[in-house]
Amino acid sequence: MEATEETNRINYIALLDVPEEKIAILPGASADLTSVTFSIKEEDHTLGNSLRWAIMQNPQVDFCGYSIPHPSEAKTNVRIQTTERTNAIEAMAKGMDDLKVVCLMLKDKLAQRLEEGDFARMN
Repeated sequence: MEATEETNRINYIALLDVPEEKIAILPGASADLTSVTFSIKEEDHTLGNSLRWAIMQNPQVDFCGYSIPHPSEAKTNVRIQTTERTNAIEAMAKGMDDLKVVCLMLKDKLAQRLEEGDFARMN
């Protein structure tokens, strides 16, 4: 099997585990969408806090917080309030993109350091 076929098969299998509606807007959003609560299924504090941090880097965001409604529910709610210059949907999209860039940079930096042998070894 070629590498591309193997990659496509793995990606397809990964998609089978993604819920149909991964992210939803909860009732109560403002009419102009400057204040929205998103519900993200199958996520926890790992994504919630990282995404909150990335979204708060945007100067057009007045508030961003997240919560886990209940430990037995596999979902994270993210509340975003923005200035009039943007809306919460755009802020969420930018936050996701920015977080992805940070993760890719971290991955590249780790690979570089490992290749250079620039790390402490522990016994």
